[in-house]
Amino acid sequence: MNKVSRSRRQDADDGLIEKVIHVNRVAKVVKGGRRFSFSAIVVVGDGEGQVGVGMGKANEVPEAIRKATNKAKASLLKVAMVDGTVPHISRGEYGSGTVVLRPAAPGTGVIAGPAVRAIMDAVGYRNVLSKSLGSSNPYNVVRATFAALEQLESPEQFAVRTNQDLDKVLSNYNVGARVWRSA
Repeated sequence: MNKVSRSRRQDADDGLIEKVIHVNRVAKVVKGGRRFSFSAIVVVGDGEGQVGVGMGKANEVPEAIRKATNKAKASLLKVAMVDGTVPHISRGEYGSGTVVLRPAAPGTGVIAGPAVRAIMDAVGYRNVLSKSLGSSNPYNVVRATFAALEQLESPEQFAVRTNQDLDKVLSNYNVGARVWRSA
């Protein structure tokens, strides 16, 4: 029952985009048969640079999704965004899974697998290239993607960190020319 749902739910009260990335059925063998429980991964975002992920376990699928959604809303993270893409190349690792995020020129779209795509849509990135290496386990891929997102810094943050003038940093910043450099 490893199914990835691409359905999109949007709550009217808080304006957050909720996406179910993965639902897993777990069977525990007990005297008299099997007991089934479910675990779910849900990503929540506002489409403008805030995103959170949650994992929930319960005996019923809707309850697992509800628990995961509540955890995701509690763990919202603000990430950097420049012209609808990531500001620079970023590599996140978790366990044996690695995710590489690269900026893309306008019109490219989101080139990613199902788990990474759900996160990019929830964040609000419109143009991004990604590659998932190593583990294909959705739990590891999601955590590696969040590790890559946490490393991102905007040109403004970079200018402050390196004590450079913001105009000088922005004059050297061109997403379209930087996409395939340093591969």
